[in-house]
Amino acid sequence: MKHSLQLRLSQHLTLTPQLQQSIRLLQLSTLELNQELDRFLQENPLLERDDDIGEEPPERRAAGESDASPGPADESGAEREPENFEFNAIDDVSFGRIRDDAEDGDFPQIAADTPTLRVHLLSQLSLTNLSQRDHKLVTLLIDSLDDDGYLAHDIPELLAMLPQELAVEPDEMQVALRHLHNLEPAGVGARNLSECLALQLAALPECTPYRAQALEIVRNHLAALAARDFGKLRRVLRCDDSCLRAVQKLITGLDPKPGRDFSSEETRYIVPDVIVSKVKGVWVASLNAEAMPRLRVNRLYADILGRNRNAGSQQLASQLQEAKWLIKNVQQRFDTILRVSQAIVDRQRNFFEHGAVAMRPLVLREIAETLDLHESTVSRVTTQKFMRTPRGIFELKYFFGSHVTTEAGGAASSTAIRALIKQLVNAENPRKPLSDSQISEILGQQGMVVARRTVAKYREFLQILPGNLRKAL
Repeated sequence: MKHSLQLRLSQHLTLTPQLQQSIRLLQLSTLELNQELDRFLQENPLLERDDDIGEEPPERRAAGESDASPGPADESGAEREPENFEFNAIDDVSFGRIRDDAEDGDFPQIAADTPTLRVHLLSQLSLTNLSQRDHKLVTLLIDSLDDDGYLAHDIPELLAMLPQELAVEPDEMQVALRHLHNLEPAGVGARNLSECLALQLAALPECTPYRAQALEIVRNHLAALAARDFGKLRRVLRCDDSCLRAVQKLITGLDPKPGRDFSSEETRYIVPDVIVSKVKGVWVASLNAEAMPRLRVNRLYADILGRNRNAGSQQLASQLQEAKWLIKNVQQRFDTILRVSQAIVDRQRNFFEHGAVAMRPLVLREIAETLDLHESTVSRVTTQKFMRTPRGIFELKYFFGSHVTTEAGGAASSTAIRALIKQLVNAENPRKPLSDSQISEILGQQGMVVARRTVAKYREFLQILPGNLRKAL
């Protein structure tokens, strides 16, 4: 075998660090983008937020001074406060004196944290006159509750987990469970939905109308109520429709998850990336200024780097280049989002005029070809990016959907089909709800060929119950 040297020319695609960063920033949501920028701001001293810094006098801007520069020092070397120093938070404060009379509005009022379910129950338990042993058994049951207030383990399972030397009898656990059922909120400590509803009904005054009939249903015929088998329920209760309607209203007014009011889940608000408005009869998309982070290069460090070009400043030079890349990539991200959003608005003008029933079919490839972008880029742009319109806030992906062929040879968007199904269900007779086959026939009469299975799929997507479960008295 003979060895030899050969030269070959070939082309291949290389993702530079700048391109990799651009792709990563493009697929991030607004919340994730701010978290990523906070990390860059902590690691790179040459990068700073423009919106965190107040307006500077023109002469300071020309000199390139930083807002973080220290104040003038006195003869002892300690920094002095500037003469025009003002307290922004408290108006009536002077050095060495703090006002004693706090008035409304001077200090922000902070809402108290909602106690957890465990803390709420233990605070009630501390007020009861129970023995130490019963107190510990009830505490054990409280620690076994899930977030909805249900007992996660049955009594035999809890007894099996306890050490044998404690010699806890089943009757003791049952007594402790009854003590737990007496605590607020009513229904806590239940082992199933039937018991939870029964505990809440039992806590109502005995004079409550239809209380006895409601207890009979939740204890023995809850499945029939869920299946809307009103004929069976009328026979069981020996009552008419008005009585059964009142019993159903009483049961549906109960809380099936008594512990969820103590959940610590925080509400997450959506910050739209794009705002759509009608300007002189034309729908126009614009970027939301509140969602756009304003970044800039720290001028103080940049000037120092410009005056000192030596070997020791290589790291600062690298960080300066990274800061410039990040600022450019963030700007490019929002430019791409705006271009894609405007292209979507141009194709879905009927939606903004008439609503979801006028949505036209649209696929990612159509936007990609129009803007000369890759289809994967459009997919990244439309994921977790939101648009605020006069009809509400929607994710950009909402405006894309497959098409359904019409009898006239055209195509209807799947979003428009779902909107029509929702309209039909809202307008139906509650006593005789439409079945999936009937909805399919109605859509066919309007020129849209939609199979029954497709109607069922769209109905489930809209979280609409089947016809037999939508039946009302």
